[in-house]
Amino acid sequence: MVKFISFFIVLILAGMYSKAQYNIRINNYWDNAYYINPAFVNEDYSAQFSIAARKQWVGFPGSPSTFYATATMYLSDINTQFGLKVFSDKIGYNTISNISASYSYNVDLNRNLHLNLGIAPSLQCLSYDRSQISIMSVDDPALYDNLLHENNYNCDIGFQLKSNSWQIGASSQNLLSAFYKENSILSNTNILYGIYRKKTDQTINLQYGISAIQYGNIFQMEFNITTFFKFYEQTDLFEAGLFYRTRSEMGLILGYNLSEAMHLSYSYDFNVSGISQSSVGSHELILSYKLNKITVKKYRHY
Repeated sequence: MVKFISFFIVLILAGMYSKAQYNIRINNYWDNAYYINPAFVNEDYSAQFSIAARKQWVGFPGSPSTFYATATMYLSDINTQFGLKVFSDKIGYNTISNISASYSYNVDLNRNLHLNLGIAPSLQCLSYDRSQISIMSVDDPALYDNLLHENNYNCDIGFQLKSNSWQIGASSQNLLSAFYKENSILSNTNILYGIYRKKTDQTINLQYGISAIQYGNIFQMEFNITTFFKFYEQTDLFEAGLFYRTRSEMGLILGYNLSEAMHLSYSYDFNVSGISQSSVGSHELILSYKLNKITVKKYRHY
């Protein structure tokens, strides 16, 4: 088991040497790291479903529009989570679609420390809306030869260490793109992150997050601080957070529990670089639903 875990982690880190150009992700992955890491396991609920919509750089012609849907089911008896993630990203006249199924396994290192390993093979498609293309010569066959639909397979892998108050994780998304040019519809992206939050009975709890994101020759750091508010017996009824992403992006995250099972979050970010002259920022909405809270986590003795 130790050799397998070591090999799995080395495989993730190997993706750091890829050449990549394009990255798709949402802002508020701090609440649900499954968006960026197939190894993230929600051990508190037997199932979780979410949908997300993001409109980037509002006002900029052809700016990206992204739609996500995720579903996970955790089987505590076998320490296993199965998941499904679907997203579609439209930018200009091209659309990238992705569907992936994940398998995650939870290893109890001790009563307070858990290791999750995850893998998610995926099918990816690239398509073009030719009606949006304006060309000088409609009879040029070479142009349309380069605008054929493409399909390929890819894979995400990741690991996560989690205790009662912190979690550290790493994932390599679109790993095959790092080694095979024919699998490069989406670029290989590598993410290392850490989250710290000590849950107390106080009215206000703080959460701190930091992540490092690399794709191609682009490297970003992101910093997040979120305040969770408790009212009466309703834990985390409301949340408000701020984040800063290197290369001049900053934003806020707001969240509210519509019910005990349903949560709505909104994110706004603004790029203060040159693109700010043509855009009023980016907007994002996430609606999540959690099913069947698990009150006692089973601990296995080795």
